[in-house]
Amino acid sequence: MNAARRFALAAVLACCAAAASAQEETPAAPGAAEAAEPPAWEFNASVYGYFPPEDTDYGQPTVMADRGPLHLEARYNYEGIDTGSAWVGWNLGVGDALRLDATLMAGGVFGETKGVAPGYELTVSWGPLELYSEGEYVFDVEDSENDFLYNWAQLGYSPFDWLTVGFASQRTRAYETGLDVQRGPFIGFTYKSLTLTTYVFNADAESPTVVSSLAVSF
Repeated sequence: MNAARRFALAAVLACCAAAASAQEETPAAPGAAEAAEPPAWEFNASVYGYFPPEDTDYGQPTVMADRGPLHLEARYNYEGIDTGSAWVGWNLGVGDALRLDATLMAGGVFGETKGVAPGYELTVSWGPLELYSEGEYVFDVEDSENDFLYNWAQLGYSPFDWLTVGFASQRTRAYETGLDVQRGPFIGFTYKSLTLTTYVFNADAESPTVVSSLAVSF
């Protein structure tokens, strides 16, 4: 890994460390009955089933854990088949009616693909509309020609709490396609903490790519 890549990774990790150290503990006010309880852990687990017409079907699981501003995440088959990645990040949020939530992350990639990556997750919500985007740039430590920008984005509309429809796009190297960026509609159904979503990428093609996901929060 050349000096530029080492500097980029060091800068990302330094930003995360600076954000963590900036959260100073506020001393309890005199006479306070008890200190505030620490934030509870929140978890989200999902698995995406990919059914590309020109490649092998596969599953892509992701597990997330959040405690206050701290974000931890693990992915498999995201950057490539038989490849895992582990992430640590910091959650930020602002707004009420128009809400912006962002997570800045740094990760390591291992398996068939080996590298380091800065990444992000971003959500903008306004009433029944929600724009979500996640991305990462993988610096391959074995071959710089394999450096790659991964991105997933979707715009959803929820007329009811249990229904979301919208449009999504993705840029990936996990499987072979004839397009650099794939696009298509999606529909999702939510029941309590479970969400089932189906995406149809390249819907106008003779053989579109279908992606189905099941997510649970707890």
